[in-house]
Amino acid sequence: MLKLPENFENYADARKAGFLKMKELKETGKKIVGIYCTFVPTELVEAADGAVVTLCASSEEPIPAAENHLPRNLCPLIKASYGFGLQDTCPYFYFSDFIVGETTCDGKKKMFELMNEIKETYVMQLPSSRDEAALDAWEKEVVRFWKKLEDFYGITISEEDVKKAIEVKNRERDVMLKFLELGKLNPAPISGYEIGTRLDALGFNPNIEERCRIIEERTAEVLKDWEENYKGKESKRPRILVTGCPNSGVREKTIRVIEEMGVDVVAFDCCNGTREKVEKVDTTMPVTRALAKKYLNINCSIMSPNTGRMDYIKDMIKEYQVDGVMELVLTACHTYAIESHYVRKTAEEMNVPYLGLEVDFSSGDAGQISTRLAAFAELLQK
Repeated sequence: MLKLPENFENYADARKAGFLKMKELKETGKKIVGIYCTFVPTELVEAADGAVVTLCASSEEPIPAAENHLPRNLCPLIKASYGFGLQDTCPYFYFSDFIVGETTCDGKKKMFELMNEIKETYVMQLPSSRDEAALDAWEKEVVRFWKKLEDFYGITISEEDVKKAIEVKNRERDVMLKFLELGKLNPAPISGYEIGTRLDALGFNPNIEERCRIIEERTAEVLKDWEENYKGKESKRPRILVTGCPNSGVREKTIRVIEEMGVDVVAFDCCNGTREKVEKVDTTMPVTRALAKKYLNINCSIMSPNTGRMDYIKDMIKEYQVDGVMELVLTACHTYAIESHYVRKTAEEMNVPYLGLEVDFSSGDAGQISTRLAAFAELLQK
């Protein structure tokens, strides 16, 4: 794995640092809205002069408590999300004025009913298709969320406020996508472990401009080093695409491990990768329609059919010079587990090896996963 910079802030450190920022914001009277998913149109919160914070959802620690109310054979992300709220061990949950959920799966939809008993949880009803009727329905949800923010805070959000927020968020998408696309360079100038950790950690920083500054500085630093020391010296290390579920809770035992085996993770098709960032909000359309269209086009496996994801994976394989595809599916995440059939077929069509791993947040399967990763790395290195 490429060496991490000396000032690298790991996920746990970023989470702790974010606690203090949230406390300071709350004390100034700042509006704070907690979210879990990239489908939530955060532009509306920004337009309300609020801050969006990503809630804790990627640790095995609160799962035993969650299982007192939730079935054990449920996705670890859902159980962790609920467990943190139940135990009040996520300060971001504590400081949030209310929570915004979304119906990206049946498990989350029902869990949010229980979460609402702990703290007000507003749920956006996401369609599972992308036809005109679905777009109409989702636009109504965007309008409903707009009104929810106005009613909850007793404010008026103007269309101009939303347009300004769209510009800010579009710029952030550009900045983050440029950072993620460093993986297109050969040799890879930065580890996939660092890319994923940095972006996830920034979810605990509510200041968009500060997030952009941090990533722009790191992108410029990496590019300068690559230009001076590595340009023109193509690497023989295999390059892989990571796809599937959010990988925050399993990064240590998968991405970090395979990079230490001599493989470069260069591309991410996942919720905490390029998936939400490749399409910006169209500033030429009416704002609610533009927001609805952009967010409905996120290639999550909840969408049926979801052929756009397969087309995008094909493009990424070419653009990032990918030698293999590794898919991480969280235990009991049925939509991704079923869609992995198509991801495997897509990899085969592109003549690259595929590895599918079912994972959870525990350390109990780390040895077994390491064995499978070693076999995959050996296959790629032949």
